[in-house]
Amino acid sequence: MRRIPLLAAVGALLLGAFTAPAAHSAPSTFVHPGVTVSKAQLDFARTEVLAGAQPWKAAYDQMMASEYADLNRTPTPWATVECGSYSNPNHGCTDEREDAIAAYTDALAWYVTKDARYAQKAIQIMDAWSATITGHTNSNAPLQTGWAGSSWPKAAEIIRYTYTGTWANEARFATMLRNVYLPTVIKGSNSNGNWELSMMEAAVGISVFLEDKASYDTAMAKFRTRAAAYVYLASDGSVPKTVPSQNLDTTAKIVSYWQGQSTFVTGLTQETCRDFTHTGYGISAISHVAETSRIQGTDLYGTDVGERLRQALGFQSKYQLGTAVPGWLCGGTLNLGLGPVTEVGYNALHNRLGIAMTNTQTLTLNNRPAGSNNLFVAWETLTHGDNPN
Repeated sequence: MRRIPLLAAVGALLLGAFTAPAAHSAPSTFVHPGVTVSKAQLDFARTEVLAGAQPWKAAYDQMMASEYADLNRTPTPWATVECGSYSNPNHGCTDEREDAIAAYTDALAWYVTKDARYAQKAIQIMDAWSATITGHTNSNAPLQTGWAGSSWPKAAEIIRYTYTGTWANEARFATMLRNVYLPTVIKGSNSNGNWELSMMEAAVGISVFLEDKASYDTAMAKFRTRAAAYVYLASDGSVPKTVPSQNLDTTAKIVSYWQGQSTFVTGLTQETCRDFTHTGYGISAISHVAETSRIQGTDLYGTDVGERLRQALGFQSKYQLGTAVPGWLCGGTLNLGLGPVTEVGYNALHNRLGIAMTNTQTLTLNNRPAGSNNLFVAWETLTHGDNPN
């Protein structure tokens, strides 16, 4: 493991500066359902659940026992969702995120059971919000929009392309995504990196549902830039890559932005020294965008995105599993709590590509079945655990 001390000259800094990723074109024809989970993946999960195979049956049972799968759930839409820092004030923030997760949960439940009540419940929730919401306000509005905007298209894709019943207000839901969510998330953010990564996840997913190629390309380019600036690789140079709009043009500014960490090693993220929970948000969003891109025909796992994801998962997993924290890393103290965020990346990189990921594998298996973080991650042992598709 290469360690780079904080003695970087200006020339070295420039070597580590942002390099524009190659342009990524939207597919000529979008694949549906195609946001994070594909029809082939859904078919595999359904087959395994119905056969009673593990870990999928346990993951399904966990999902169905959750509040999100309750057919008696009443959606709670708000016209304006107001979210301050750490959702304080919380005027609709939890309601919106959890209703969006519930819609996705019901869509998954529909696909596995073919019980139309679950599809209709997902539609009821999506209709309630599309008839009501007009915007988001306060300091956490961009992140909130990204979190909820990541779950809505996952639910909508499954319902629109697998349910043969009526969704009379589908066009209104699409209008909600285009007018309420997309204009905010597509702008990105110069806050901590998990914000922009989550926002780009939402923008990519919404673009797939809307079949908006221009927005897809814009979101994917911003995603590539932010992913490169979020996870450090030794090949980046003496300091991490940066996002040009943030003007992190000195080593001191970069160190400050990286939570005061001045020794950079492969797999470290911009928020590792903040806490693993927010780091998990960023890692999860990277894996979700990479998975959506693969389904849409461009496999990013073989690019630097995949390498950054692999290294970030391995580095964080090692310490989440209890490895002693060295003094040079975050002052010798880490705030753990990575969350249920390893399944998608682990399946893609280890199971599909055959890459050894010992620490990530141990953590993933220990955490099965992976549940929900109640924000924008849900049921990924069911959808992606050892899924060959």
